[in-house]
Amino acid sequence: MELALRLAAEAAAQGEAPIGAVIVQGGRLLAAERNRMQALADPTAHAEMLAIRAALVARGTGRLDGCDLYVTLEPCAMCAGAIAHVRLRRVYFGAEDIKAGAVENGVRLFDQPTCHHRPEVIGGVSAGRSEAMLVEFFRTLRD
Repeated sequence: MELALRLAAEAAAQGEAPIGAVIVQGGRLLAAERNRMQALADPTAHAEMLAIRAALVARGTGRLDGCDLYVTLEPCAMCAGAIAHVRLRRVYFGAEDIKAGAVENGVRLFDQPTCHHRPEVIGGVSAGRSEAMLVEFFRTLRD
């Protein structure tokens, strides 16, 4: 999660929402990304989506079974759907996202009977640091 937090800080410094994501398999780093929606002019360029794409390339497969995702914010519905499709083993996230989260809030995608894969989810990892970074970023935008 430390690397994901550093990536989130980099995102904030570039004017992006401070979210970082890291995918590992057995202690081996497969991907490390940050939000790049502004830089790429792409609303799907969430840290999780970019990390998933990079990890798939690193593995040379269409699945990420046996891999774990560390992300600083609870994944949204788009990212949760991608997580299920690539069959990530475990998701660790920092701050809850009451508005747009789709794992422990909102649609709770992994709890739906139509969800074909349910990763183990561990929320609240370094939540205070993740939340503080998000609050400061959005406060700065409003000022």
